[in-house]
Amino acid sequence: MTNKVKLSILGISFSQVQAGAYALIFAEENGIRRLPIVIGTPEAQSIALVMENMTPPRPLAHDLIYNIFESLSIELLEVFIYKFEDGAFFAELLLRQDNREFRIDSRTSDAVAIALRTHSPIFTTETIMQNMAIVFDEKEVLSTEFQNKDMEVEEIVENMEEVKIDALKKRLEEAIKDEDYELATKLRDEINRRQGAENG
Repeated sequence: MTNKVKLSILGISFSQVQAGAYALIFAEENGIRRLPIVIGTPEAQSIALVMENMTPPRPLAHDLIYNIFESLSIELLEVFIYKFEDGAFFAELLLRQDNREFRIDSRTSDAVAIALRTHSPIFTTETIMQNMAIVFDEKEVLSTEFQNKDMEVEEIVENMEEVKIDALKKRLEEAIKDEDYELATKLRDEINRRQGAENG
């Protein structure tokens, strides 16, 4: 049985690297790990509306799904972010209607937007947290590279291939301290890609 980690939404960070994108930041329950997931503008807006307790003049797509659930007595038991593959997170909705349960594949951003409206729990796997989450610690050795905090985010990302992995890890720490979760996400993905290539 997969070990599940319960998540809560910490916030949404505007993307400084990818135009029209946002980083949705999850926090594990009773833990220090943070899981950033890049989402598009429409999904970010839909999630932000619920977080700010705002109601649009007409139902958005996620509001429509929520209304359908209500009308048909469908209960969203949980959202489960179960896999990360080819740069994307995979999620599913666990639904119940008339004592029958259904698992429906979903984009993570859509699943989260619906879960917020139904006040349903969100989970992921311990494996995803181990591989993709950012941990707040200061154990990495200081590096002489990549310590210029004034360097533009775009320049940092463009120069990733030329930077040693230890320096990337140090810059990741700095991005976390600065609460720049979008940059932290990019750095984390690059570190995981290199480590995966080394292990492969």
